Amino acid sequence: MNAIEVSGLAKRFGTLTALDGISFSVTEGETFGFLGPNGAGKTTTIRILTGISTPSGGTARIFGNDIIRDPIATRKQLGIVHETSNIYDDLTAWQNLMFAAELYTVGKHEREKRGRELLELFGLTERQNDKVHGFSKGMKRRLTLAMGLVNNPRLLFLDEPTSGLDVQSNIIIRDVIRDLNAQGVTVFLTTHNIEEANLACDRVAIINRGRIAAIDSPERLKKTIQSVQSVEVAFDSASPLRIDDLRKIQNVSEVRKEGDKFRLFTEDPSLVIPEVMEYARSRNAKVLSISTFGPSLEDVFIRLTGLDIRTRGVSTVD
Repeated sequence: MNAIEVSGLAKRFGTLTALDGISFSVTEGETFGFLGPNGAGKTTTIRILTGISTPSGGTARIFGNDIIRDPIATRKQLGIVHETSNIYDDLTAWQNLMFAAELYTVGKHEREKRGRELLELFGLTERQNDKVHGFSKGMKRRLTLAMGLVNNPRLLFLDEPTSGLDVQSNIIIRDVIRDLNAQGVTVFLTTHNIEEANLACDRVAIINRGRIAAIDSPERLKKTIQSVQSVEVAFDSASPLRIDDLRKIQNVSEVRKEGDKFRLFTEDPSLVIPEVMEYARSRNAKVLSISTFGPSLEDVFIRLTGLDIRTRGVSTVD
């Protein structure tokens, strides 16, 4: 049985179409990434699948239950972690966790046992009796995730789970996602962080402007554009003026300065590397490192949608 089955799902806000008849399925036990820039339709999709919003058209099923006809049966199997933390600052971590468990109708003995386990898992045991208003953003995010797991869901929805978090919280959350997946929990992860999707997901759906551009595993998506390869080189001097010289090298289609390195895009790195070394010799520059790279998931996104998510804006409805 599929954990999620979506067919022709649409959502309109007046004249604005947020979702334009999307269809996909998520296999039980996989981590499925919903990748796109802000405004692509990610949050709109998650709000419909979790029963917060109603679709304008199409159907969606969670473990075979229609989300409109069987909302109670559907929600009992879900855990939901929204992009914005749904915690009460004037309550302690423990009180927030127990309140969430009561909303999920988890029995007293089970919710207390589960609560202790989750606080330990997310490194919050020592702060369980402190009011949340004194917590950092990362700690609040970890508590929000614990609240979404308190009912042992079969399917966990994570909306931008690591956005703007510190390194420690990022690592903890990613480790938890991997552990949940190993336990057979289905994870539906929405993100605009391409690297996060690449590391965490079994399959990825790329959505842009309410339409799905592609669905596949990260590695298979990368293989669809093998022509987007690159050579990354670091010189002893990373002067931005080098960009114009490097662009003149034959078989180089684009050059980007990335930190103290330059990335040269090409269809044939083997032809470019000797030219880079000759350029360095002619300019009396020392090459500190040089590497070749295949296409990234970011390259796939740009190629499929024509949108560079680093530089261009999109609609404000998500």
